[in-house]
Amino acid sequence: MTTSETREELGMPRQPHPVSAGPIVQLPTAFGDFVAQAWTDLATGAEHLAVSSPTATADGKAPLVRLHSECLTGDVFGSYRCDCGEQLAYALELINELGGTLLYLRGQEGRGIGLANKIKAYALQEAGFDTVEANEQLGLPVDARCYKAAAQILAEMGLHEIRLLSNNPDKQDRLAQAGVKVVEMVPTEVPSREQNLRYLQTKKDRMDHRLVLDVEAAPAAGLGGFEAGFERNQD
Repeated sequence: MTTSETREELGMPRQPHPVSAGPIVQLPTAFGDFVAQAWTDLATGAEHLAVSSPTATADGKAPLVRLHSECLTGDVFGSYRCDCGEQLAYALELINELGGTLLYLRGQEGRGIGLANKIKAYALQEAGFDTVEANEQLGLPVDARCYKAAAQILAEMGLHEIRLLSNNPDKQDRLAQAGVKVVEMVPTEVPSREQNLRYLQTKKDRMDHRLVLDVEAAPAAGLGGFEAGFERNQD
């Protein structure tokens, strides 16, 4: 059987990753009014969600796109061990303001190792290991995520050239390999916290994330909306 790598070496067209789209619906949120569309990865069964601004990018630039890996602890419970929930809020507010799409990728908890393993990795981090070492101690990949379905979803949405909302250059490289051109990397750094500073420093030093950290960051626009929305949910 011809693998995708062999097909590329022979100059043959890449086989599209099998995905299936659902209907487009309205999604009013604390961050603004969006439209949403569920997508199913037919190879894995994972269900993803595209959340898009209903208006086109006003400045004529390529649309903003955020590939956001599912993080139950950060996105739902507002954990300060990572910056995921705050990056999600920041991206949604930027997309609401400037146009674009956030693709929420389920099945990518803990950079792809799953929720139970992520909690095991947390226990190892509390014992002194950093986030990379913890995964290695568990015999797991440092980053097990795959972006083939994400790239295919973007392609089917007509998003062939994008401005990627990310601090992670690996996402840019992976999308390029899958046929999506990233014309610009737009930083999504949010203020660090005492609880996640070591985690972020490890991502900067060992995973090449484009983070500043040594400069005190001003409050990001997305934090107000995230905290306000979180507080409203407590009423």
